[in-house]
Amino acid sequence: MTDKNVETLPEGTHTVAMGAGDLNGIMRGKRIPASNWPNVCKNGNALSIALLALDMTSDVWDTPYVNFDNGYPDMHMFPLSQPVSTPWEPGLAICLGYLEGMDHKPVPIDPRGALIDQIKRAESMNLAVLIGAELEFYLLDPETMKPKDTGIQVYSLTRAAELEHVIGPIRRQLNDVGIPIEQSNPEYAAGQIEINMRYDNALLVADRVVMFREIVRDIARIHGYHATFMSKPFSDESGNGFHTHHSVWKDRTNQFSDGNGKLSNFGKSYLAGMQTRMAESAIASATTPNAYRRRQPYTFCPTNATWGMDNRTVALRVIEGADHAVRIEKRDGSADCNPYYLFATEIAAGLDGIENNLQPTEMCAGNAYELTDADPIPLDIATGIQQAQESEWLRNVIGEDRLTILLQQAQREVDFLAAQVTPTEIERYLENF
Repeated sequence: MTDKNVETLPEGTHTVAMGAGDLNGIMRGKRIPASNWPNVCKNGNALSIALLALDMTSDVWDTPYVNFDNGYPDMHMFPLSQPVSTPWEPGLAICLGYLEGMDHKPVPIDPRGALIDQIKRAESMNLAVLIGAELEFYLLDPETMKPKDTGIQVYSLTRAAELEHVIGPIRRQLNDVGIPIEQSNPEYAAGQIEINMRYDNALLVADRVVMFREIVRDIARIHGYHATFMSKPFSDESGNGFHTHHSVWKDRTNQFSDGNGKLSNFGKSYLAGMQTRMAESAIASATTPNAYRRRQPYTFCPTNATWGMDNRTVALRVIEGADHAVRIEKRDGSADCNPYYLFATEIAAGLDGIENNLQPTEMCAGNAYELTDADPIPLDIATGIQQAQESEWLRNVIGEDRLTILLQQAQREVDFLAAQVTPTEIERYLENF
């Protein structure tokens, strides 16, 4: 529901930046003079539906819903909430928008709609799905596109202090614009950072992820860095993950807890649902060929649909403790995937598990990478595409037109990369043959 106070701008605002998440969850939109803001709130801001059928480079192609034959028509964007001031750019206020067709109906290829459907489904079951998000990214030198620092030193407070001149403002200013941050830490590679967002309503958190990635890039640029959420920017370094922490609530009670801080049977059914659908929904958690490079043994990225208690080798890590804190962490997502599709498929699978009283496989108590009989998840995009194409379940969750566009993009990326002669090939073959 839209905030009733959207027309009210913070004092001193001369420009509003309003955007929505595209096919890849990249925030795209327009900058609007404050003088025109009342008109936008009333009538919306027109922009092409092509926004929802662009790849990450802004290339466009014919899709079933929007194409050259229908002329890539317009849609309208309206503010979801009251714009908030941006501390990093005085006079600018920012907000996320929602999209309507010219008929004032939701745009069928808007990724946000897939998640809204699952939120409504949960509400019809008198349930609220809460999700916490952990995102990893690299801070790079804009000239060299390499980290400015060296070494690993994961969780090092010394290294954290060295990066505080950029990570400190990111943390504080994200909080300032209403994205609650719980903590940050250096991750397992030079230049790599993880920031955790507090759990909340799944749709709200997905919206925040879209803004989060845009804001991190903006603030990093001001401080002389290029921030990237690319899944695997360096072949010999850690990939960037997008871990999600699920809990399901009813009447202000966490249904994942058995009352003693242990995972309930309800929670096990939700877990079993996610476990069952993890392979066929891989295209939602890893959308590019590069994202599958992250899925390697002994990298803390899962390679099979296993689960365990506080075990970072599995795909579904159960965390127990206080009743309110019992949750399931899903660890296969890549930091550059679309949060709406990621959350929609995860929630849909979990709700299926509850409705069908599913039970998970035997818990993994050791090293999941060593299991030979565990159900695999796709480790390359060709397998991810094939399983998605064969999944009627995924088509129903994401929607026919949305899934078609997502798979078209995936195949285009496969074809593009297959046509390239890489620097590694030149290095290995040019002088030796």
